[in-house]
Order: sequence, then structure tokens, then C-alpha cells
Amino acid sequence: MKNAHSRIGALRLALLGIIGTSLLVISGAGSFAGLNATASASHTTASGNLSVSLSNNGNGFSQTVSNMAPGDTVNRYVTLTNDGTLNAKSLSLKITSSGTGTLITNGSGAATNKAITVAVNSCSGTWNTSTGACSGTISNEIAATPLSTFATAQDFGVTTTLAASAASKLQVQIVLPDQNETTVDGSAPAVTVQGGSVTMNYLFFEAQRTATTTNS
Repeated sequence: MKNAHSRIGALRLALLGIIGTSLLVISGAGSFAGLNATASASHTTASGNLSVSLSNNGNGFSQTVSNMAPGDTVNRYVTLTNDGTLNAKSLSLKITSSGTGTLITNGSGAATNKAITVAVNSCSGTWNTSTGACSGTISNEIAATPLSTFATAQDFGVTTTLAASAASKLQVQIVLPDQNETTVDGSAPAVTVQGGSVTMNYLFFEAQRTATTTNS
């Protein structure tokens, strides 16, 4: 009987040990439990684009200027359009010229200052390309400037910004300054505007608007 009681006692101790170990394992696992929560949202962020285009108004730049005499003015009309989605600023014009040097760069004095000048005007309304009349207000954007100076872009003085989808209607004024020359026995002076020609390549610039910070 003692052996039977001993076995039963040993079995009880073994069962109590197993139960105790299980409780410890369960208790240990429970110590790492916790609460969790999440929240989510999304939106799209898109960039804008900056683009400028030039179109002729009347003849514009599509027709050659020919047979100019000292004192002549030729007005050509073009429309500068911001066809991007971003507003633009810092409008300017650069002209790359090649050809007869006396028509591009002035000399050292009045007798040798023969270069063609270019001026740019804008109209708040519409230009009449036949008469040069503006239905609104005329603004001088770039004063008459020798071609050589346009090797560096010249800034517009009034229309310094151009909103997205907006247009600036321009008059480009090309002038061969009034000057005196005497041709002797069929020979022109050594420094002359006669018989010369210049190729003028126009490049209009705009820059993106000033960067902004938006709160909402």
C-alpha cells in the first residue's frame, strides 16, 4: 500500500509541476500582448510645367526686311504666349546676329555709329498691324538698343510677369538710324551701311514664378 500511495503522490507532484509550468508559459506569453491601431490616407502631388510659344501677328518674323534706308523703321508684330500651367516672370529677349559688322556694332563715334537698333513695345489691347495703332495702352518694354547689345538678353521693363495661358502682344521695332553717307564716283565710304545684311535670330525667355509655400 505504501508503494501505491508513493506512486500516487509522485504522480500528483508531477501533474502539479506540469500545470505550474503551463501557467508560467501562459503568463509569460501574456506579458508581451498590447493594443495596436492604424490610420491611413492618400493624395496625389503633381508638378506644373513652364512653356512659352511665339506666333506671328500679321507678317511677324516670317517675312524678310529688305532695302532699308537710313531713318527707316520696320515694325513687326508677334504674340508671346505662356502656354504652360505655371505663371512666368523675368521676360527678356536675346538676339543673335550675324552678317555685316557695321549693322551690328556701333563704332567709336557718330560717323561710325551705324548699327541697326531694335525696340520692343507691348499693347494691352490689340495691334492694328497695318497702321501700328494699339486699341489699348502701349508700353515700352525694351528701348531702342543696338543689335550687338542684344547678345546679352535684355529684360522687359513693364510686362515682367506672364500668367499661365496669358499672352503678350508685341511690336518689334527695327530701325536703321538716320545718318549721312556720301558715295564718290560710285565708291561708298569705307564704313558704310550700304549693301549690307544681317541675319537676326530672336530668343524670348521666361522664368518660373517665385516659389511659394501653401498652407491648407
